[in-house]
Amino acid sequence: MTPSETKNLDRYGSDALPWSRARDALAQDPTPDVTHFLGTCRDGIPHAAGIGAQWLDDYLYFTSNPRARKARDLAVNPRCTISARLPGIDLVLDGTAERVTDGETLEAVAAGYRAGGWPAEVEGDALTAPYSAPSAGAPPWHVYRFTFTKVVGVATVEPYGATRWTFDR
Repeated sequence: MTPSETKNLDRYGSDALPWSRARDALAQDPTPDVTHFLGTCRDGIPHAAGIGAQWLDDYLYFTSNPRARKARDLAVNPRCTISARLPGIDLVLDGTAERVTDGETLEAVAAGYRAGGWPAEVEGDALTAPYSAPSAGAPPWHVYRFTFTKVVGVATVEPYGATRWTFDR
């Protein structure tokens, strides 16, 4: 995937960051010190929640209990953001999230979670496991595909810089 536009946002003379730097940081295996935060909005009231996101085929995927605020917000308004402090770069991604129910994608997402230590399994059109985050509630957990159209990255290690990438998706 290649950005349709790259804009250098750095005010100190650094070059624009390459998209590959952000993409590679997103694609790294998750570590306990990396948390992604989903921002949703419904009826003008913003909401943020930590999520366990994973990169798969140029998309981020995450789960939610259908009764959780984030899932209820996304049912009304799929526009959302995901923010993350990743090794060497902070990112804010703007886009939309849609629920995924096809078995092949669900199995790929569950396999990714299992590789990270969460024993997720596909059950029907959602995931289940013996446990999840304390705030997640009981299974099932719906899977969402986040399609980003704009990403802002700020490098936190050399070479420094700030860049916005836009995608036609």
